Amino acid sequence: MAAFVGPATVVMTTGRNVMRAIKVFEFGGPEVLKLQLDTLVPVPKENQVLIKVHACGINPVDTYIRSGSYKRKPSLPYIPGTDVAGVVEEVGEHVTAFKKGDRVFTLGTISGGYAEYTVASTDTIFPLSDKLDFKQGAAIGIPYFTAFRALFQKGSAKAGETVLVHGASGGVGIAACQLARAYGLKVWGTAGTEKGMNLVLKNGACRVFNHRKSDYLAEIKKIAGAQGIDVIIEMLASVNLANDLQLLSRGGRVMIVGSRGSIEINPRESMGNESSIIGITLFSASKEEMNQCAMAILAGIEVGWLKPAVGLEYPLEKAAEAHKDIIHSQGALGKMVASFVPIGLQKIWKTYVFHIAQEEEEEDVI
Repeated sequence: MAAFVGPATVVMTTGRNVMRAIKVFEFGGPEVLKLQLDTLVPVPKENQVLIKVHACGINPVDTYIRSGSYKRKPSLPYIPGTDVAGVVEEVGEHVTAFKKGDRVFTLGTISGGYAEYTVASTDTIFPLSDKLDFKQGAAIGIPYFTAFRALFQKGSAKAGETVLVHGASGGVGIAACQLARAYGLKVWGTAGTEKGMNLVLKNGACRVFNHRKSDYLAEIKKIAGAQGIDVIIEMLASVNLANDLQLLSRGGRVMIVGSRGSIEINPRESMGNESSIIGITLFSASKEEMNQCAMAILAGIEVGWLKPAVGLEYPLEKAAEAHKDIIHSQGALGKMVASFVPIGLQKIWKTYVFHIAQEEEEEDVI
């Protein structure tokens, strides 16, 4: 896990509550992530909750949105971040499911998560088990919901089938390994470092392959034999998709979770096995599907077979460096998370100090 760390002090002169936050004023490279010292703390409206943020997940999709290359563009300026974990500070009208002091995590925010405080809608907020810390809580949202949707809602994975998870040492990869193992699948994974490979084995995989070896695909083919792989969770389709089609079983499925560009494939590779290529995005999930994901994930956390892996830390002012590391990481070691040590609401005329953290990953999740 990567984490933002490091204090900053600011003195202002007005009575409004303010916070530190990262804002984007124009689309572009990581350098457009700007630290703001005097952002107004958002106010929760009807069916909304104000959360004191202790940690925020850093997802690859954050980099696409920031660059302006994602099809859904927020209005400028905006604060990035969807997956936060923290404590309820205030609730809006008609909120009965949460109260001040509750530990929670989110699968989306209204005001943005790269900040000391965020507002979220009650239908994207979930209770955070005491079994997990805030950094782990911030690693649940997009990774675990995406993995569950890819495996079971769209991939129709069944007990006894073999699943290959590409980029298995990243946030979605670890989530997919844990979920697949818990549901009775035979789990294989790929990673790019020895540490990453060991992490994958510790989180549910029975086999792991080093994707930096030139012959790793041949090794997978040899072990899979004529039967092939039933389900592939693909984090980087722009690199792997053509090869994935050669690994599938009859009726096999490639679930595209991430891609950084285009790729040429041979449709005959899919025709022969009647295999499927299916794209995944949480934005398309219905409320009922989201609730199904939530129930399964919350149950897994309580039972103990779901446990997010987290890693490195950065100071808040190095948010740009964190975004660079998502793309250029040489090997994921869990979910990238921005971890905060907020000190409470500060009046703008007072001095305040802020401490934040983040994590590393190798996948390319939509």
